[in-house]
Amino acid sequence: MDKRERLQATLSGQAVDRVAVALWRHFPVDDQDPARLAAATVEWQQQYDFDLVKVTPASSFCLKDWGADDQWTGNPEGTRDYTNRIVRRPDDWAALKMLDPRQGHLGEQLKALSLIRSGLGEGTPFIQTVFSPLSQARNLVGAAELPVHVRQHPQALKAALEVITETTVRFVQAARATGIDGIFYALQMATTRVFSEAEYREFGEPYDRRVLAAADGLWLNLAHLHGEDVMFDLAAGYGTPVTNWHDTETPPTLAEGLEKVRGAVCGGLRQWETMVRGTPEQVQAEAEAAFEQTGGRRLILGTGCVTPTTAPRANLRAAREAVEHH
Repeated sequence: MDKRERLQATLSGQAVDRVAVALWRHFPVDDQDPARLAAATVEWQQQYDFDLVKVTPASSFCLKDWGADDQWTGNPEGTRDYTNRIVRRPDDWAALKMLDPRQGHLGEQLKALSLIRSGLGEGTPFIQTVFSPLSQARNLVGAAELPVHVRQHPQALKAALEVITETTVRFVQAARATGIDGIFYALQMATTRVFSEAEYREFGEPYDRRVLAAADGLWLNLAHLHGEDVMFDLAAGYGTPVTNWHDTETPPTLAEGLEKVRGAVCGGLRQWETMVRGTPEQVQAEAEAAFEQTGGRRLILGTGCVTPTTAPRANLRAAREAVEHH
């Protein structure tokens, strides 16, 4: 099977020649320039030959045109630290204006996607990271302040979420023209550690569904539930072809997740304990446990989130080879 055939069979629960596998990572510093991000992404794929490529820009790519700024300080996960918050008072939400996705930093990301499509060729599926509107709001106001605004300034926040959502919808529509096979939809706020499910259904779900509707028809959309105590059943209701979460660290298990989703699950490997601090033998053992849980069907072997930049090459290679040896 080629990559597309293998993944499409995986999504539909059909037999595959081997389990699909995909790891992705941040490319700090490179992610500040579209050509460098594209080159780093393509080189990563050339080195490991994964079944799909997840494009991982800095989370600020969708916020910088509103004035957000960040810096690289050496976080081993590859993420950048925000150096200013655009929203300091409830009235600041009203300053957000609709963005043109073909201009500024959003336009630069579209350039990166076009370069990646050209560099990968047609045989390798690739998906673009898109942050949920509530996740973007978190990065604009700060993690500690967002719940305060949900509970004390709901109308101001909802007006801003309208602007963020429509801008994100326009970006997804523009990204489709570059040839992406789907979006990696990052749900970072769908956790009961931050919100009640009722709060998320009011401030998250309606906007999520509008963004996902813009990606409708793309065959490889993936919902990523970030963190612990995630609202899995809510996200499963979105019906994306793939669902990814920290299955080794928070419920449900891969086997339980398979019963709840229509398509495939992605996971099985711990990003820190195994991929960074473990051994190739431990990587292989976790992969085997994932195969056993799922019977090797409807599974994409991967980590619950980005593979840290400090993961040893031997462990990365072990993850790639695990599906060949199964």
